[in-house]
Amino acid sequence: MAVSVDPPRRESADERSAPADLPASPDDEFPAGSPRRATMTAPHPLAPAAAPETAPRLAEPPIPGGRVEAMMGVLIRVLAHSPLARPLPAVTLSAVGIGGVAFVGLCATAPNPSVATPPVLLPLTSVARDIGAPHLPDVAADLVMYVSIALCCLGLAMMLWANSRGWSPSPRKVFWAAAAAVAVVVNITPVGSSDVASYAAYGRIAALGYNPYTFLPSMLPGGEHNPYTMVVSRQWQQTPSVYGPVATWLHLAAALVGGARPWATIWMLMIMIGAAFLAAGYVLLRTAANPVRAVLLWVANPLLIVELVMGGHLDAIVALFAIVAIVLSRRITTIWHELLVGLVVGVAGGIKVNALFVALGIAIPLVHDRAWARLARIGVVAGLTTLGLYVFSYGLVALRPLVSASKMVVSPTIWRAVQEIAVHTGGTGAENMATTVIGFAWPPLMFALAWYLYNRLSPDVPTVVAATCALTFAWIVVAPWSLPWYSAVAWVTLALLPRNSLTRWLTLATAALSLLHFNGGSSVTQPSP
Repeated sequence: MAVSVDPPRRESADERSAPADLPASPDDEFPAGSPRRATMTAPHPLAPAAAPETAPRLAEPPIPGGRVEAMMGVLIRVLAHSPLARPLPAVTLSAVGIGGVAFVGLCATAPNPSVATPPVLLPLTSVARDIGAPHLPDVAADLVMYVSIALCCLGLAMMLWANSRGWSPSPRKVFWAAAAAVAVVVNITPVGSSDVASYAAYGRIAALGYNPYTFLPSMLPGGEHNPYTMVVSRQWQQTPSVYGPVATWLHLAAALVGGARPWATIWMLMIMIGAAFLAAGYVLLRTAANPVRAVLLWVANPLLIVELVMGGHLDAIVALFAIVAIVLSRRITTIWHELLVGLVVGVAGGIKVNALFVALGIAIPLVHDRAWARLARIGVVAGLTTLGLYVFSYGLVALRPLVSASKMVVSPTIWRAVQEIAVHTGGTGAENMATTVIGFAWPPLMFALAWYLYNRLSPDVPTVVAATCALTFAWIVVAPWSLPWYSAVAWVTLALLPRNSLTRWLTLATAALSLLHFNGGSSVTQPSP
């Protein structure tokens, strides 16, 4: 029987994290029966005698999780005591999972494209084809992807459990080992998504002097026979860019290097994304209270290597700006630091609109502390920076694609089920009405879930980190359009937190989205580099 003590109230953003070795809950990353540390302090001579403690204080509020949480606890205890929850098996599972996804990428266009990759050959994929790598049929590619993603999820869980049972590798060695893996996989054809092909097309459009927010990939010279148009998924060939101007400049930089060769442009984008992923990991390595846990959750996280790096997604760059802004916000000492935080947040908003959650996460502790002047300065600088990036680059027309994109509903989700029910009961009119209702319903539900998740975290951790993690986690769960790589900011902030039960749920959410959404989105071949 454990005695729970009501935790102290979470204060400002400048508070230090709770001790990294304090477990978040009895069934979290500390499995039952494993050693736990306790800190004993001598009582003050004049203080009243305290009741004896029978268990260490929980690091998160004692909110019951119900039957689902109980079942999860049972499963965790079984797996945590299995032979897999040891360093070597855990790392092996992670490596095999990444290797399986890499194998799909190496076989991507040998000689035909795979269902899980865009039709383009990057250097290592080209080498694999030349030495006779087999082409994977769609069923085989799907099977390898399902198994590999599951192994990545299991490998991550086992590494965390091994860490909680005493495994403490050198965080720098883990970082450099992960960096070596990233240096290899950026040379393999992107796997699981064709987004990077769209990035390349938008960069080519900008390089030719057109506006990627009004000029479509299908409108490139030569139409569907243009080499850039050919690598873009057919469903996105009629879609303008929905990314911010900073993202477009990154696309443009890659396209200026790639020229008329889409494979070279995509390669440059993969290198940029891999570098940003490692840079975010380095920031965590230098700033996290528990650097071992931080590198395991981010730079050595097999799920994130697959989704962000091997999938080639800009969310890795957003995560870099997010963690830099959060770290800076906790170290503000002068007005110049405040302006710098606002500038970093504003630039992040110029990459993807979901940087708004980072801005909200930074604002919450300032509102709590009633630091109105500081909040105003940071908010004004961030807002003017983002607005200026749009106005003085491609104009406010760059915001128009976001309006139509905000009405999209991905399948399968509960929101898509609502749309389907509306279609079968009332036709197109009912579907449009359901879409409108969804647009109004999901934001308050997201904030409600974020509040719940926020209160599941220890009050001892910095508010800015807890708030940003809760907001971005709730967003990927509730939003009508959610994909696995959208979890990047949630993961990078989670890496700064002590052990907590959100780790298991974010792992499951990311894994579920990964299993549901991987597709290269094309069936057109592309010449080798």
